[in-house]
Amino acid sequence: MEETQFIWFNGKMQNWSETKTHFLTHSLHYGTAVFEGIRCYDTKKGPAVFRLKEHIVRLFESAHIVGMKIPFTVDELVEATKEVIRQNKVKSCYIRPLAYYGYGKMGLATMGAPIDVGIAIWPWGAYLGEEGKTKGIRAKISSYSRPYINSSLIHAKVSGTYANSTLAKMEVLKAGYEEAIMLDKDGFVAECSGENIFVIKNGEVFTPPTSICLKGITRDSVIKILSDNGVKVIEKQITRDELYSADGIFLTGTAAEVTPIREIDDRTIGKGEPENITKMVVEKYEAIIHGKDKKYENWLSYC
Repeated sequence: MEETQFIWFNGKMQNWSETKTHFLTHSLHYGTAVFEGIRCYDTKKGPAVFRLKEHIVRLFESAHIVGMKIPFTVDELVEATKEVIRQNKVKSCYIRPLAYYGYGKMGLATMGAPIDVGIAIWPWGAYLGEEGKTKGIRAKISSYSRPYINSSLIHAKVSGTYANSTLAKMEVLKAGYEEAIMLDKDGFVAECSGENIFVIKNGEVFTPPTSICLKGITRDSVIKILSDNGVKVIEKQITRDELYSADGIFLTGTAAEVTPIREIDDRTIGKGEPENITKMVVEKYEAIIHGKDKKYENWLSYC
């Protein structure tokens, strides 16, 4: 990880190396932190954060779902995000806001534990590799299922829930693949370890319903881009054999952005390269995040 100089922590800028967490931090033991992943891009107008307010609003929604009261407002954390980017003098970066129960209370109950909030940023290139963004990646169906409704709070980005994603990711990396595809408890395609998934067949685009996957902000952005270009996205249950026989597949997420999948379980997807709809989405998305499409400029928050 490439370090930057400052982390915003509980309302103040602190040096990266001096921002510490106590060993008995509650969320470290019980996985009760909530977080976001956000990206800032270099544009002609300077650094711009993609859909910043939507991400911070979702952070507050995650906190509300788990019963956590963040001691700042949405607007305060929006401004804090911009300020930590300005203070670190970066043009592009990955952004990690995190709210968690801190030191002072142990036991499963969170009542009485203080709430700490931090925002860190650092330079981070293509999550699944630059070549993966252009040529596509190899994926594998994981043996781990995506947490299902009432087994967890599936629309909250809670740190403990992502232990499942970590297991799935490490499983497929050790097997020689770049990403894991996770099924729900009934065997239908849910999402990847950290991304939503889209399937293209005969000119139509399908994606799992949000009842079994995260309501991704990049997912929402791509659905809007497709709709604006005359392509309707249909939410439906998708089987693994529908993945194998698809004309094209791509995944979406803040870290991974829009990344094609060229192979799943050693089966070539389509012609083994991004098809036209995927290419269009990648091209449009790249233009938007770098401030080259005025139609979507309201998705950018300039620092």
